[in-house]
Amino acid sequence: MNSLIWIAQLVLAGIFLVSGILKILAFSPAVHALQLRAHGAIELTPIQGKFVGLVEVALGFGVLMPDIFKAETLVPEYLVIRFSAAGLAVLMIATGIYHARRKESAALAVSIFLLALFVIVGRWPAF
Repeated sequence: MNSLIWIAQLVLAGIFLVSGILKILAFSPAVHALQLRAHGAIELTPIQGKFVGLVEVALGFGVLMPDIFKAETLVPEYLVIRFSAAGLAVLMIATGIYHARRKESAALAVSIFLLALFVIVGRWPAF
């Protein structure tokens, strides 16, 4: 079971690190490319998009780093992973609502939400 949770953590971190870095470095070109085929204007300003990218990168690292470094500084590692995964789950809820309002498919956001939920439950400490 631990290896499945590790795979889920790696997938979550990969998705959000790549997505966040792209939002930070190339938000305006990506928005321009998406507006050519989207249902309407993207409702995020460049500053908001870069902020979302920064949050994605921070939470992506949070899902992965405590397990790699085994760093128990102020809080246990499972707590950092669970809070990071919970932050990603909340972000995916907001993303799903955003896509539903635009009458687009929210299936990917729901799938990633379920993956984050799997990490939260899987990293719950056994007493």
